[in-house]
Amino acid sequence: MLRLTLAAVMTLLAFPLAAQELPTAADVVHPPGLPAIGKWMIDRDGTIAHWLGQLDGRLKLREPINVIFVDGAAKTPDDARRRLIAASTAAGYPVRFGHSAGYRALIGSDRYPQLPSGRDDAFSNGIFELSNNHGRIFGPHPFDGGFVSIAAFSRESIDLIRWPMHAYASFLRAREDYADRLDRLTAFKRSGYAELGNALRGDPGVTTGDHDGRAVILKAER
Repeated sequence: MLRLTLAAVMTLLAFPLAAQELPTAADVVHPPGLPAIGKWMIDRDGTIAHWLGQLDGRLKLREPINVIFVDGAAKTPDDARRRLIAASTAAGYPVRFGHSAGYRALIGSDRYPQLPSGRDDAFSNGIFELSNNHGRIFGPHPFDGGFVSIAAFSRESIDLIRWPMHAYASFLRAREDYADRLDRLTAFKRSGYAELGNALRGDPGVTTGDHDGRAVILKAER
């Protein structure tokens, strides 16, 4: 509960609601062979999510979608959700508490709530008191006889004598570690990358840190 309160306070102090961005049509991309995908994670208030309201230098740190799942083996949406949870757990990213929650993301024409659905849960490779990779998954969206889901993963570093204690470290490191583990340990295998165009460079107010604008594609075949 304390973490959620701090996250909300940090967001409001960093940039009030009026200064936050609402997603537009330009924030949706149409990758070949996939449904329309929103470029960003969306916060509870409908604005584009920023990493706990933190700044990277003087720039707001926007949270990009950086993982895409294509599940051709799932039979139903519930089956697809179960398979994502099981695969993440098998890969060393079980559901853990201690993270901000309540996010959504766009697939097709629908905004999907995050998985896991607990009020302070995320998939993570470590407890929130220590540096960890963590993320939220959105979907599943029915597509081409299977289901497509998307995710936003990031790495946070922890320093108990620094404010804020939970600081952004990397999008790339979290994406690649998560994808490597799923590829090695589950039915979801690497299948290249989708260009989402969601790396921000040279913007005077917003950045995406080390993100390269791509989402890794993880496929589970029929």
